[in-house]
Amino acid sequence: MTGESAGLKGLKVLVIDDSKTIRRTAEMLLAREGCEVFTAIDGFDALAKLAEHRPDIVFVDIMMPRLDGYQTCALIKHSKDFKATPVVMLSSKDGLFDRARGRIVGSEHYLTKPFTKDELLGAIQTQVAR
Repeated sequence: MTGESAGLKGLKVLVIDDSKTIRRTAEMLLAREGCEVFTAIDGFDALAKLAEHRPDIVFVDIMMPRLDGYQTCALIKHSKDFKATPVVMLSSKDGLFDRARGRIVGSEHYLTKPFTKDELLGAIQTQVAR
C-alpha cells in the first residue's frame, strides 16, 4: 500500500466526527501516510476549519449534535469556494437510505464505521484522483 499512498503526502484532510476515537484513528492512519489532518467535533467547528485550512477532502460523520453530517455536507456543497471539495460520509449503519440521502446533499462517497485503513485510503485515492 505504501507505493500507492505516496501520492497522499501533503494532502489536506478534514475529519469531522463527534467521536474522539474516530477522529484519533483517522488522524493517526492518515498522518502516517503523509497527510496533513485537521479534525472538527461537529459541523459548526468544521465550517471554521474548512475556511482556515482549505482541505482537499472532507470526511463527515452523519450523526452529530447541533449540525448533522447531511446539513454539514449541504453547506459545504452550497459554498462557491468548497463545492468541488469531495465529501465522504461516515456512518455506523450501512443503510441504503443513508447512502441515498448522502448523495442528495452532494457527498461523493460513503464509508461504514468502523472503517479499515484500506477503505479510508481507498476513498481518498478514488476522490482525489478525479
